[in-house]
Amino acid sequence: MYFLTGWPRRLLCPLKSEEEPFHVQPSSQRFYFAVLSETQLSVWFSRPSVLIVSYIESAKASSQFGFYQQAEWKQDDSMIAVAAANGYILLFDVVGGGEDKYLYEPVYSKGSSGVKVTPGYKEEQCAPALSLEMKRPLDLEAPITSMQSLQEDLLVSTADGYLHILHWDGVSNGRKAISLCSVPFSLDLQSARGGLCLDLKGVYIRDMTYCVTLDGFAVVLDDGRLGFITPLANRITADQLQGVWAADVTDGTCVAVNNKYRLVTFGCASGSVLVYSIDTTTGSMQLSHKLELTPKHYPDVWNKTGAVKLIRWSPDYSVAMVTWECGGLSLWSVFGAHLICTLGEDFAYRSDGTKKKPINISSMCWGAEGYQLWVITSREETELVENMEEAPPQTQQAGILQFHFIKSALTVNPCTSNQEQVLLHGEDRLYLTCGDPTQLPSSSSESPHPHNLPHGGEGSPPHHPSPNSTSQGLSTLLGYKHWHVVQIHSTYLESNWPIRFAAIDTAGQCIAVAGRRGFAHYSMSTRKWKLFGNITQEQNMTVTGGLVWWNGFVVVACYNFIDRQEELRLYLRSSNLDNTFSSVTKLHSGTLLLNVFRDMIILFRADCSICLYSMERRHDGPNPSASVELLQEVSMSRYIPHPALVVSVTLTSVRTETGITLKAPQQACMADSIILNLAGQLIMLQRDRSGPQIQEKLPFCPPVVLAQYVENVWTTCRSNRKKRHLLEALWLSCGEAGMKVWLPLFPRDHRKPHSFLSRRIMLPFHINIYPLAVLFEDALVLGASNETVLYDSLQGPREGRESLEGLFPYCTVERTSQIYLHHILRQLLVRNLGEQALLLAQSCAALPYFPHVMELMVHVVLEEEATSREPIPDPLLPTVAKFITEFPLFLQTIVHCARKTEFALWNYLFAAVGNPKDLFEECLMAQDLDTAASYLIILQNMEVPAVSRQHATLLFNTALEQGKWDLCRHMIRFLKAIGSGEMETPPPTPTTQEPSSTGGFELFRNRSISLSQSADSIAAGKFNLQKTFSMPSGPSVKGSDRWSKDSDCAENMYIDMMLRRHARHLLEHVRLKELGCFSAQLGFELIGWLCHERTRVARVDDFVMALKCLHKDFLWPFPVIPAGSMSSPFKNGHRRTVLSQHLLKSQSADSLLNSDMDTAPPQAAARNSNHTWLDGLGALGPTEPTEMDTALSHGGPQTQEAFLSPLTNKTEECSIDSATDLTETSSMVDGDWTMVDENFSTLSLTHSELEHISMELANKGPHKSQVQLRYLLHVFMEAGCLEWCVVIGLILREAAVIKQVVNFLDSPEVPPETVQSVRSGLLGVDAWASTDCLGYKPFLNMIRPQLQKLIETSVEQIQPEAFLPGASNSKLAEPQPGGPSAEDSRGPALLGLALPLEPPGGLGTEDGRVPEEQEEQEVDEGVYDCTLS
Repeated sequence: MYFLTGWPRRLLCPLKSEEEPFHVQPSSQRFYFAVLSETQLSVWFSRPSVLIVSYIESAKASSQFGFYQQAEWKQDDSMIAVAAANGYILLFDVVGGGEDKYLYEPVYSKGSSGVKVTPGYKEEQCAPALSLEMKRPLDLEAPITSMQSLQEDLLVSTADGYLHILHWDGVSNGRKAISLCSVPFSLDLQSARGGLCLDLKGVYIRDMTYCVTLDGFAVVLDDGRLGFITPLANRITADQLQGVWAADVTDGTCVAVNNKYRLVTFGCASGSVLVYSIDTTTGSMQLSHKLELTPKHYPDVWNKTGAVKLIRWSPDYSVAMVTWECGGLSLWSVFGAHLICTLGEDFAYRSDGTKKKPINISSMCWGAEGYQLWVITSREETELVENMEEAPPQTQQAGILQFHFIKSALTVNPCTSNQEQVLLHGEDRLYLTCGDPTQLPSSSSESPHPHNLPHGGEGSPPHHPSPNSTSQGLSTLLGYKHWHVVQIHSTYLESNWPIRFAAIDTAGQCIAVAGRRGFAHYSMSTRKWKLFGNITQEQNMTVTGGLVWWNGFVVVACYNFIDRQEELRLYLRSSNLDNTFSSVTKLHSGTLLLNVFRDMIILFRADCSICLYSMERRHDGPNPSASVELLQEVSMSRYIPHPALVVSVTLTSVRTETGITLKAPQQACMADSIILNLAGQLIMLQRDRSGPQIQEKLPFCPPVVLAQYVENVWTTCRSNRKKRHLLEALWLSCGEAGMKVWLPLFPRDHRKPHSFLSRRIMLPFHINIYPLAVLFEDALVLGASNETVLYDSLQGPREGRESLEGLFPYCTVERTSQIYLHHILRQLLVRNLGEQALLLAQSCAALPYFPHVMELMVHVVLEEEATSREPIPDPLLPTVAKFITEFPLFLQTIVHCARKTEFALWNYLFAAVGNPKDLFEECLMAQDLDTAASYLIILQNMEVPAVSRQHATLLFNTALEQGKWDLCRHMIRFLKAIGSGEMETPPPTPTTQEPSSTGGFELFRNRSISLSQSADSIAAGKFNLQKTFSMPSGPSVKGSDRWSKDSDCAENMYIDMMLRRHARHLLEHVRLKELGCFSAQLGFELIGWLCHERTRVARVDDFVMALKCLHKDFLWPFPVIPAGSMSSPFKNGHRRTVLSQHLLKSQSADSLLNSDMDTAPPQAAARNSNHTWLDGLGALGPTEPTEMDTALSHGGPQTQEAFLSPLTNKTEECSIDSATDLTETSSMVDGDWTMVDENFSTLSLTHSELEHISMELANKGPHKSQVQLRYLLHVFMEAGCLEWCVVIGLILREAAVIKQVVNFLDSPEVPPETVQSVRSGLLGVDAWASTDCLGYKPFLNMIRPQLQKLIETSVEQIQPEAFLPGASNSKLAEPQPGGPSAEDSRGPALLGLALPLEPPGGLGTEDGRVPEEQEEQEVDEGVYDCTLS
């Protein structure tokens, strides 16, 4: 509603004086302010805030009249009355300065567009020169207690109990005096004729105010009683006054009236403000509500404020500012919603925690349109506040503080309530919540203070919605924390300040503002203002009834000064702002309010009638135009006592009658009802459908009152079949009472509604923010709130006095939003409308925060019922629990709510929703393991450890089976905690498993391989692969150090047993990929376990079945064989591999030509090439020659480093979906086809050669799978599981592996069953390949000698330590200068067991070791890719 912004500003009086100002009084339009000190009357201007004239009383006159006390302006600003202490009324004429006499004039730089030569333009932006002339003083012969200005009279009360009626012209015969004793007071007007009257002897009026809409005076008597005096005739005379008084109140201190809502507010000595309404039938004073600080929000000061000193209603009567004797300011909305208070938080405390003295106020008033509050602080406060180093305090008057406010557009232009944006306007800028956050630059959102934001950020693209366009969506309205701030055009502002109205269109892309004259509009997409090109047209109209957007037009209700005519105008947004592009409709009476519903416009006029017009957009000329046609006039004078009481008028499709069925959605679009907010009473007029059915001109039924204490109303003209409850509801803001929704009730499944069931229901609910907009489909309320920032630490107190920045925090306005759905669902359940609640909830189940709504509902009901001191006869929690079971997120809702609630309430919760053990089992059945883990924490606290262990074991096994490794790690910790008694630290709820964690055995944990990669071969700064991992020595490191504490405790043995059992299960079912992930993720010591299981579960019974399983598991394509394979020149495996290797690695054609692959051996090709290919990074099979790696390690020529990134992309893109259809492209992920294409033109390769290369590429699986398989091969080799080594060697088609295994089979330590198993397995694969998979035949032919050897030859002795796991730590030999050639040593041996990775060539050096660079390069391959994936 109203929000404080920035720091207050201090105005200093330029005249030297030792007197302090103590009273400020605004003129009727609030352009001038009269400021009093003891002998001085000053008149200040509002914008700029400057002193115009000051009248100083002579010492002689001052001793006669006494010091000044208070002032009052005449209604037309032509006179000021000042009350002096000795009972004198001093009347001053305010005289203009004559022709072209201005006190201040704006100075423009040369060539500025600000200079306009237009009559009347200059005076609007200058402070006029005025003078004060004192007329003859009036002596009332008694101290004056209060004054009140009327149209032609001045009402003055004196301390002798008289009420004086003076003429403003001061003529003595116009004086009338009425004794208060002669006014009859009673409790109501009906009992006044013969009932009890107050004894008013010796009593006088302490304070009084006139209320226009109630036509009477609210008075506070000096004994603290409150009354309201009504004149029974037009003139105020003694025998025509009648008073009513408020019972049971004797501590009144001050009074203020709200003309728009017909409320009378009295301040009390207790510190609270009593708000009364006058009953229209009996005339009695009825307490409406109270404005008071609550102990909940202000525990320190709520009862220490002292008496209420002043109450001031804002010019639009939507908020009241209150101050107390002890100081401080507090702001309330009209029906008691508390907005701001300076007695708490940053206003009351410094940043170091010390308490500030609250600011003590002697007088205050609102400025024009409520943008400023003028405050005069009391004398001692002034000495504290003033901070002037250059001048001593007595030479300059420390003056007036101005607090700045921004307010909601709803306060004066309530037609914006059908929009879904929040629009606030300040004195010179607008704050919006619209605009797509993805397109708004950060410039306007990074400033910490929205008040200081620049011209505003970029808007979204222009977008012209149809009248029934959909909601803007959550991302737009919520995803952007800061305001979009638009500075109002300075040219328009200079001559038309203050801004009175603002409106925004449905899409949030266009804004219009209207000031004193004319209007202007702004486009968010172009970020430009449009002003009237002809300033005379602008100055000849003033907006009276507000403005609103419709279909690309600005609809304006205005007064035309030239024709002296009320008009309705429509201006096209896209054309120039000029009367030639407008559509004008003449009106008979002044318009006070307007609103739009679809293509209809509704006007409320000053004669209390309502007019309905239809609008049509036409395209009959170069520019679209609009035609307006009068449909209907409805007189409301019977129901509306005063036109100023109507707060808002709305046309809506909301209705109560039988139209609410599911079969007539098209009727939801019709304008069926008029809704008026009449001084807080919501009145609805529905169309009368009993007569002939002419829809647009149906008469209206008599009005019905829907609700009381209403501040704002929201409704929408959109319709949505899925969310009819929310879109056909009426939303009300009711101040302190929160919000209300008038919800339609629909029969379910087209059934006939019950005759006794109401068709609508009014549901109240509380929210924590002040609502400014309703997002109908999204079930959200948008609002704003004041936030404060302390800056007192930046500048300490100087000379014992604090600056304004130290006294006051900097105020900002924050956007807020709140969910309300859980309140409505709960209210429906309380009223046994569960079916309606279900319909409503199902329509909103797709909202992203719907689970949160359910949690909130359970939580609120649980807190209320479980902590209630009284027994609850009809608890709601079981109903809520049953309601939530209708939704799939029932189990999560309950457990999340329980974990956010204290333990003491759990028994009450689970008594209503069910046993947590049963809910845990439901989670397991539903495969919702993360939720089950949360229930486990509940069980741990509510059950004995044995039950927790039993359920944890169940969950652990299920998590292992599903590969939820994060959850498994949590469960291991949880089971250990149960075993070691660490019950007080339950594990956190595990997060959802990331899809990548079952990928490439990323976390080798304790089974990692050591590597040292040359940094030069890596793109600079891209990845740092210079890592060193430690390599434990196989099974001799007992299970690594996973369980460092209590390694022999029973709990750890129990966990280890479960892990071993799961590993056995995976190996039995040939799920090697899962086994690898399991080992890497949980740190399971795979090699040690495989050593134990070598002769048991680690055997391979069916080689063919195992081979097929690996193909499927690792997405590895079965090899295919081309037609002409036998005659291929590349039949030699070695040459074919090298060629394809270089083809994929080359980055340009010349590098391929330089390598001369037909004649040169591979190492020569490597020496000729000057490119750093992806050698050390595991992009391809490790078939690079030794010299190449040596060159890399020792920093040879390095170029083309950036080729690292394509590899990363390619490996990431390995698609699981391609498992079923592995063609050349789907499995070809570790090369780059575009590079191959570039090189085709320069390669002298035959068609058959290219076919072979492509076949080889097609026969390879994804790169990640290749790394995983090689890692598993290394693990099985180290554990001595030779059968698995053979299977993996077959799928990788590595002849060297087969050859190596066959050599190992000669060892005497290898059991004969293993030899027999490998022999029969290979023969079985050969038989299967001959019939089902010919692609394997070339490879099987290649390893035919090994197979023959296996069948025929005798066993050669091999060193037994080759099988020992300890051999893995043996130092790898450096390559000797005189060592074997690279051709013979290309296959690197890994960790004690030679593991060559290229089909041809030797098996390593004579002693079974391998050159170090080869080793490093192979290891690189695995670790590099795995850590990235």
